Amino acid sequence: MNEAPEIDEGTVFRSLFAAYPDALLLVDLQGVIRLANPAALALLGYETDELLGQNVDALVPDAIRPRHAAYRDAYAAQPRARPMGTQMDLVARRRDGREVMVEIALSPLQDHGLPYVVAAIRNVTEYPRVKQALLRARYAEHLARFGRLAVEARESERLLAEVPAVAADALHVEMAEIRLLEPDGLRVRVAAAIGPDSAQRIGQRLPIEVGSALEIVLTQGRAAVAGDSDGHGGVKFQLTPSDREAGVVCKLLVPLADRGRTIGALAVRSCNRYAFGEDELNFLQSLSSMLATVLQRASSEDALTHAQRLESVGQLTGGIAHDFNNLLTVISGNLQILRDVPQCASDPLVQPLVDAAIRATQRGAELTAKLLAFSRRQVLQPTVVDLGVLLRSLTGMLRRTLDQRIAIELDVAVDLLCTADPMQLESALLNVALNARDAMPNGGTLRFNCHVAAAKPPELESWEANREGYIALEISDTGEGMPEAVRERAFEPFFTTKESGRGTGLGLSTVYGFARQSKGAATLDSAPGQGTTVTLFLPRVGHGDVQAERQDASPAAHIPKGLKVLLVEDDPEVVAVVRQFLTSMDLEVLPCANGEQALQILENQSVDLLLTDVFLGPGLRGTEVAAKARRRHPGLPVLLMSGYSRELLEERNGWEVLAKPYTRAELERAIGRVLSQVQ
Repeated sequence: MNEAPEIDEGTVFRSLFAAYPDALLLVDLQGVIRLANPAALALLGYETDELLGQNVDALVPDAIRPRHAAYRDAYAAQPRARPMGTQMDLVARRRDGREVMVEIALSPLQDHGLPYVVAAIRNVTEYPRVKQALLRARYAEHLARFGRLAVEARESERLLAEVPAVAADALHVEMAEIRLLEPDGLRVRVAAAIGPDSAQRIGQRLPIEVGSALEIVLTQGRAAVAGDSDGHGGVKFQLTPSDREAGVVCKLLVPLADRGRTIGALAVRSCNRYAFGEDELNFLQSLSSMLATVLQRASSEDALTHAQRLESVGQLTGGIAHDFNNLLTVISGNLQILRDVPQCASDPLVQPLVDAAIRATQRGAELTAKLLAFSRRQVLQPTVVDLGVLLRSLTGMLRRTLDQRIAIELDVAVDLLCTADPMQLESALLNVALNARDAMPNGGTLRFNCHVAAAKPPELESWEANREGYIALEISDTGEGMPEAVRERAFEPFFTTKESGRGTGLGLSTVYGFARQSKGAATLDSAPGQGTTVTLFLPRVGHGDVQAERQDASPAAHIPKGLKVLLVEDDPEVVAVVRQFLTSMDLEVLPCANGEQALQILENQSVDLLLTDVFLGPGLRGTEVAAKARRRHPGLPVLLMSGYSRELLEERNGWEVLAKPYTRAELERAIGRVLSQVQ
């Protein structure tokens, strides 16, 4: 019978110590590491000679090291066995500084006469429950990091570019990108990307293929997932041939929304991982929501800043236009008076000079009219406009007059009615069309698209107030497009990129002012090489809701000689011109410089007509004078004059308004209309 070989306990101990799958450390009562097995070296990232002789405190994160030292001293005074699984929040610090979650079992050897403790350390990051918790913690950390960046950085473009990097880093994927829906709804633009070909992809405009994952996301507002996954709440779809050709094995897209409307998608692709689970879907959706909030904030802030800047410029230009119109009234009026003087009328040298000067004042009046349009102080005559009729007439005219290389397309829904001044609306559309022509020197396509607006532009405050909604009138061209710096200033007055002498820079500014004064809005979308789209939002009206206002085109009534006119005007030189006009009509004039003086005159004597400027400086405005005069004399004819008339939009009360500067004939016709209304 063979005898069993004699066992060398020391050899067996060393073999077991080395072969044990968990990390083992032999530590003395002072906490110094005396032995470490290969599993411990691998877990903690040390070489043998680096770890032996170290204190175990070196393996504890800095934040809890003092607490651990106190615990170790207490344990050395009263050692006891501690099995695995009693704590789940222990963390070991590796040599490279990284931290790893562990479980630790302690086995004191004092009962065997040895002043040591055996620490068995197990990496628990491979446990499914712990792995999921760590995964969610990492996703939460990436979201928190992006949230901090969103608070600190106000530039939306920078934040937009950061999102693909955050998604790729968190999900360990090679490719991530943001695709934003183009205004035409048929393509998307790659706004930001990370991956092998990201530099080439950024800025690309890609078609939306029917039945594709992208179309599902954009039309249904739901996530879409492909690869070895059950969908986890997203729509399951198959990888495309181009995906497989690129080596993509897993793909996930989530919608990017703005105020309930899907405006794009956040997409990630991987050539290495084979599934996206529920945690990945939730993370990407959370990241998309944070990005949407950032973009909404940036859009609102940009719109507010832009509106405030334009409002400030508008106030300035409106005031300038008012003063300039008074000057033009004096210049133009005196020139008209001079032209009628017999000596000048018969002088062949003087008459052409006077006529040229009058034409110059008319051009000055047109310039101030554009300033008033931008500053929303022009006098509008709003009525119900059938946009189909107006646009068909306008596009027909443009086809005959624009460059024949420019194709003009019209897409207008039936029975679209809005409230606007038809002449000013047509002028605004013509301004945009001429800008589009200049942007297409070699030809292209000019498209008018008119439909019920589905989304509210940020600067439109009265969206909810109009029960019929708004009409979006889009004018698009296929021209050169605008860089961002030009696009941001396109609506500002006097800003132009045309060479000297080819434009005043007031075309688009008048469009903006007209839209805003019509209780609507104007937006502009453009990019270099991608053309430009200007969209007017105008209040929609239903059939029969609003009756069209028709300007009285009847001939002027006869003005009786000797009619007594109370003239209220604070500018003495304007008074002199208007008084001369009225005197030439054989009318009696009672001039006064302010509203208070005018009311005193009305207390003491009767007049046949009140002719007053709206803006009278300090004291009562002309509209207030007219209202008080009408209460005292209900049948009194009233004619208002104005260099600008923002106030009239709210207070005109149906009174006739004569815009400065005006001719003697225009004044006479206006007086005739006012007199005929009260007869």
